[in-house]
Amino acid sequence: MLAPSWEEHATCLANAEEQDMQRVLIDISEKEAVNLQQDAFVVIGRDTRPSSEKLSQSVIDGVTVLGGQFHDYGLLTTPQLHYMVYCRNTGGRYGKATIEGYYQKLSKAFVELTKQASCSGDEYRSLKVDCANGIGALKLREMEHYFSQGLSVQLFNDGSKGKLNHLCGADFVKSHQKPPQGMEIKSNERCCSFDGDADRIVYYYHDADGHFHLIDGDKIATLISSFLKELLVEIGESLNIGVVQTAYANGSSTRYLEEVMKALFSTAVEMKIKQSAEQLEDKKRKAAKMLENIIDLFNQAAGDAISDMLVIEAILALKGLTVQQWDALYTDLPNRQLKVQVADRRVISTTDAERQAVTPPGLQEAINDLVKKYKLSRAFVRPSGTEDVVRVYAEADSQESADHLAHEVSLAVFQLAGGIGERPQPGF
Repeated sequence: MLAPSWEEHATCLANAEEQDMQRVLIDISEKEAVNLQQDAFVVIGRDTRPSSEKLSQSVIDGVTVLGGQFHDYGLLTTPQLHYMVYCRNTGGRYGKATIEGYYQKLSKAFVELTKQASCSGDEYRSLKVDCANGIGALKLREMEHYFSQGLSVQLFNDGSKGKLNHLCGADFVKSHQKPPQGMEIKSNERCCSFDGDADRIVYYYHDADGHFHLIDGDKIATLISSFLKELLVEIGESLNIGVVQTAYANGSSTRYLEEVMKALFSTAVEMKIKQSAEQLEDKKRKAAKMLENIIDLFNQAAGDAISDMLVIEAILALKGLTVQQWDALYTDLPNRQLKVQVADRRVISTTDAERQAVTPPGLQEAINDLVKKYKLSRAFVRPSGTEDVVRVYAEADSQESADHLAHEVSLAVFQLAGGIGERPQPGF
């Protein structure tokens, strides 16, 4: 995403005639006080789509004609490109700005961590990965031999056939609540899906009855943050851990995080009272090493599906958790998302991380009254960023209640925010 002011500049450039290009570029540099005498260095990467090579060459041509320098890494995932930039901007302190450097940094930390796992057997150490027919498949295949002693991965939708994100990938799995095409899943087998450019990930499995279970970002964040908290408590550090959630984060995950973080501290205090100084020092040393490796394992430059996958696999191995046990940490509250068409989405403004409607008058009061009718419920509305649509989210103690609440809030939006077209109807 560009800053809004630069979105305007991009639009001006896109609409400029060829003979006006230089003038438009100078205008932008003057408006933004860009020093044209400063050396410019641009890092370039591309994915496997047919258009990428031509677009990449256009970037190279543009940088060259303006007197800049560049390094073309060729095929990279989006997070790998961010890694290269971060390594260069930190003078190599973060890592080597090469694809080998990326593979070695992450794999070394992963292997070191999994060496300390007490579980044995393949049940914790094999994973099916849906690569969405994207660049992630190519890069994960190059990387897998670096960490093969700690994890065996089986790749699906690897780009050899099929289209990018078509009937596969993280978005497809999450929205359709089913496995990707081309992947057969046995009972309680651990699986994950990347998105096309490998910066997002979801996990899932089938239970013994064949029911599909999705493990999304909330449960991933819960697993990682609670493990980090355990390590910090073990070391004796009183650092606070913050978990950033959007308004769409399930209420059960928020409650779990609040309760578990408090409980971890209390349990650690009780355990320390019962242990000798030698035992405490040994556990502290091991925890410090684990924490160091976990930090190395994160691609701190960006959200990274490969990095996240290795972090998750390491924690599951260290804690001896199966995918079902991870999923059972808490149960998501049933929820429903709907859309309402309106004449102008700008009539709705929000506050409190988009969880409270400020305008139009009376809408938030109406939502509050509706929420009171259902147990463990909450609801909020927010305008779309791109179309005249208002998005409605509701959750409650049962799917029926969540559905009813979502419908009733949709009606309130339709009536108070200038709904157009057919009134929202019950039934989903």
